[in-house]
Amino acid sequence: MRNRQTTALRELYRTDDRAIETVVARYQKVAAAVTRVARTLAGNDRLRVRLGSEPAASADEVVIDPRLFQEAYGRNAPVTPSEVALASALHEVVHLVSSNFEGTRELPAEWPNHAPDTPPLDLLTAVQVAAGPLGEAFFFALEDARQESRGLVQYQGARSVLYDLYRAALPEAFSTFGGLALFGLCSFLLTGAYAERGELERRIQDPRVTTALAEASEVFAEAAIASDPWQVAFKAFELIEIARRNRLVSELPAQATPAQAEKSQELDAESVAEAIDRVRLASPIVRDAESYEKVRSTAEARSRPEGSRGRSEVAGDESTEQLLRISQAPLVYLPNGQGGKLVVGPVPESFRAFAGEGRAALEKASLRWGVIQRAVTGELFPLFAANQRRGLRSGYDQGDVSPHAAMFIGAGLYQRLYERRSARTRRRYAVSLLVDASASMLQPRLGDRSGKTSWGLAAALLGAWTMARLCDDLQIDFEVALFNRSFAARPSDSEWTYTRSRNHAIAGLRQTQGTAAERLSSTVNHYLIKPYQRRWREAEDLLAGLFWTAAEPVKAAGKARREPRSSPPVSMFEKAANVDEFNLIHAAERMARLGASVRVMMVLADGMTRGSVEGLSAAVTAIENSGTTVLGIGIGDDTVCDAYGRSEVVERPDELTRAMVDGTRAALRRSLALWGMDTWWGRPVGGEVRLMGSTPEPFIREGEGLRAPAVEGEGLRAGNGVVSSG
Repeated sequence: MRNRQTTALRELYRTDDRAIETVVARYQKVAAAVTRVARTLAGNDRLRVRLGSEPAASADEVVIDPRLFQEAYGRNAPVTPSEVALASALHEVVHLVSSNFEGTRELPAEWPNHAPDTPPLDLLTAVQVAAGPLGEAFFFALEDARQESRGLVQYQGARSVLYDLYRAALPEAFSTFGGLALFGLCSFLLTGAYAERGELERRIQDPRVTTALAEASEVFAEAAIASDPWQVAFKAFELIEIARRNRLVSELPAQATPAQAEKSQELDAESVAEAIDRVRLASPIVRDAESYEKVRSTAEARSRPEGSRGRSEVAGDESTEQLLRISQAPLVYLPNGQGGKLVVGPVPESFRAFAGEGRAALEKASLRWGVIQRAVTGELFPLFAANQRRGLRSGYDQGDVSPHAAMFIGAGLYQRLYERRSARTRRRYAVSLLVDASASMLQPRLGDRSGKTSWGLAAALLGAWTMARLCDDLQIDFEVALFNRSFAARPSDSEWTYTRSRNHAIAGLRQTQGTAAERLSSTVNHYLIKPYQRRWREAEDLLAGLFWTAAEPVKAAGKARREPRSSPPVSMFEKAANVDEFNLIHAAERMARLGASVRVMMVLADGMTRGSVEGLSAAVTAIENSGTTVLGIGIGDDTVCDAYGRSEVVERPDELTRAMVDGTRAALRRSLALWGMDTWWGRPVGGEVRLMGSTPEPFIREGEGLRAPAVEGEGLRAGNGVVSSG
């Protein structure tokens, strides 16, 4: 067990662990428990607890602002991360469920400034009339402590965490404040039973405060067991009188004006509130009257149909939504132990709007770049078929093959011989196509027959389309994904919603998170175009629309500007700062879960990762060691050779599909060799290796560092950017 006297949050957490997205992710693990407690406290089985920046819109909802969690993680308290997540969430739920000061009453006769003709008032207005700002400060101090004491009476574990958090902040508070502020702080601590009076008196050097605490002992006890906040308010007035008798409240000269008296009381109230806020976990709804009114009024406005607002209409909403997305994103770990968030989701459905133009552009590009689907399928089919034969086994209609099969056949016991497929035959292959979708892939480059054009991403998507058609024809499990680094697009985004969400989120994050806004708004993203479990025909229009966006970026951007509400978010391709290694690891993990024995991953990119070359190389090696063949294809850039053991560099768009086919062919031949299968296309013939098709061509060329296999069936490997045997 941990030592509560020595273990502190600052010792447990690195800087990254205290980041807001990590804090929110930690809360998500205890969200179900928090919801159950909230339903018990409110007596409402339909109550839902969620994170957000705006108050609840109905009585069946409680909303916790995720920024409130950060304060707890700044304490040097002897508590664990999970304890802080649960206790701080329960603390907020208790106050949100318990705080309701809306009912009106006549001002009680025993209250200060009572007047017979005063109309009924709500509680907070009545407190202001009776005792001004100082009465409000003492009321919220007592009410905060009372709610925690009553609401968490059955959850002493959470109470003990709050106890540790509050006491960890006491030394700094007692060394900073004095007089009235310390009396207000002690009122909060003693009402909530977070400290003993004797202990506090030993810390306090001011005899006026110790005398006042002794006089107020019964007041603290009565406030703690009060069943009505109006009773708590009266106890707050009693504390103010005790403070005045002990000369803790600022004294004014006899000639002071009413404005001066009001200003003096405001300063006293601010000192009390500041001292308490230095120790407690501040909840907006019980911080002060202004904060309470803001929470309640906003909630009422949102609960009315005319006051409800859409997801993208409030900057604070978007910044909170972005924090939630990052906190819920999977954490991917590299072989070197480094971890990072990867926002994974479908590519926006709105790209289907460009499907018609995309299909026409695909047909033209296929002819211009010499990519013929039927030829590609026919070229690789024998290898796929040979691999798949291992999924067939012989049998008879009355049992499996036995040593006595010949006698059974001769005796006429078996009527026919047949072949039946073993389980999961069609899942023996898995192909993952990862396409770099950074802005640099859309930059004009030489190599196309028409001159300097933006062929990088277009050629990559055409290659992905070709391989997807091939895999679909052969009924092979495959996946197509894009990866980039930018503000993550949502599945339902259009250009209009995407740009508004991005601008609002960045503005809100800059206000609340400061320098961390860039990190939180520009995430590493993994967009699934065609997941393994989805049919290819359902994804064809998406990929076609993406191809037209890549092939005609100027036209796509112009259409998005003219019709932003119906156009896809073409602005999502905004940065050239990918972190490739996290995407590779995530894709490899997804593919490994399929249980396929032959796994091929193709990565098409035009530059090196902006993460770590060593990290990318280690990730590729780890994936290869797990049995997956990783092919790195560099588009006009040879930096892939530094990280991928099997790599190819293409300088023209017509070379890309050929490189993908060659890589797939090598991977399939390698799998056959590893199984020890001797096939006619893998035998050396006069210093050459016969490829698929009727015409043999040299697979191994002299002068390029390649050689023919010395032994039949020897496995294939790749090096120096070209496929070779070894």
